[in-house]
Amino acid sequence: MHLVRQAFDTVELDDLEGHLTAGLRDQLERAALPAGASVAIGVGSRGVSPVVEVVRTLARGLREAGLQPFVVPAMGSHGGGTAEGQESVLADYGVHERSVGAPVRATMETIVLGTTTSGITVHLDAEAAAADGVIVIGRVKPHTGFRGPIESGLCKMSVIGLGNRRGAESLHAHPLATGIPEAAALTVASGHLLCGVALVENAFDRPARAEVVAPEAFHATDEALLEIAHRLMPRLPLDRLDGLLIDRMGKNISGSGMDPNVVGMWRRLSELDRTPDYGWLAVLGLTPESHGNAVGIGLADLCSRKLADAIDHEALAMNTLTAMALHAAKVPLTLPTDRACYETVLHLAERSTDRPLRIGRIRNTLDLETFWVSESVLDDLPRSCEVIDSASPFGFDADDAILEAGAFEAPA
Repeated sequence: MHLVRQAFDTVELDDLEGHLTAGLRDQLERAALPAGASVAIGVGSRGVSPVVEVVRTLARGLREAGLQPFVVPAMGSHGGGTAEGQESVLADYGVHERSVGAPVRATMETIVLGTTTSGITVHLDAEAAAADGVIVIGRVKPHTGFRGPIESGLCKMSVIGLGNRRGAESLHAHPLATGIPEAAALTVASGHLLCGVALVENAFDRPARAEVVAPEAFHATDEALLEIAHRLMPRLPLDRLDGLLIDRMGKNISGSGMDPNVVGMWRRLSELDRTPDYGWLAVLGLTPESHGNAVGIGLADLCSRKLADAIDHEALAMNTLTAMALHAAKVPLTLPTDRACYETVLHLAERSTDRPLRIGRIRNTLDLETFWVSESVLDDLPRSCEVIDSASPFGFDADDAILEAGAFEAPA
């Protein structure tokens, strides 16, 4: 196995704070809220980077304008579907009153804004609804479960994130590609929204674009930025492998734990073309930030006992039932150790081909600048890739756990 580094587009916003401050000032002038008005800032569970800086900048701008900001979780049913769980998720991301300068008000209660023509009941977080205005923060990116002109972004956060569990359940009972834009139009028309902050991240999880827009621009902004997000999204530069190891999956990595846009959308939508096809897929661990929610584990063929033991089945059930995606919670064949998973991938691959094996290993589906491949893959790598030395070898410790520390880094 060889460690490889690939080159990504490193475009990044030079002055995120200044950009957000100027954009917020324009929106406040447009809205003309009275002094002392309250503004809810909806913060999701996707670990938008850098979320603390974004929320702190917005809160400071609101305070300087004589307004009273507070934070509400905007994460549907995540965090176990409880107010306490969602507040804990935000705290894990560093979002709390001391860090952002605004209190957190978490509730699972909602108000009903109305019903769309296709029968979607649209909900809004009760704390947000009681505010004089709501700011939506949305990371625009390809969705992990459907394709459409509008996927993840401001529209989704407005109706699924801020809809809490009831709103998320209502949306997921309908096709999301049409349901999200339709429901978002109703939320925009309700008059509760002050503005939205749309972010696009580069391959290094850093802000490449940021737009502060009025509610009536949510749909157009989501569409335009999705094209940019598709271009910047990190992927492996290979279409075919015989097996792939993933060190960690998790909710802070992807809404599906492992992003199907990276491992193959056909693993979630079987009717799609099997490109990329990485053969036998084994996942070895769960990030602590997931709080035991291993939704998406059903995408894998194998997993380690370490991962299976880390699952909080109540949190997993809550998220899975809300999304009506029970296949995403099916635990694959569980093997005792990471080494057993690796050896089983090799054994299965050997039975499927008579050529040298093409095996890969990634840290997770978000951090893809460096990755491991077997020697037979090297000739197929594009010129944007180079083989490098690693700070830690490819191998396992005395307990047969895969060596993670330094494994994806060059020597200091």
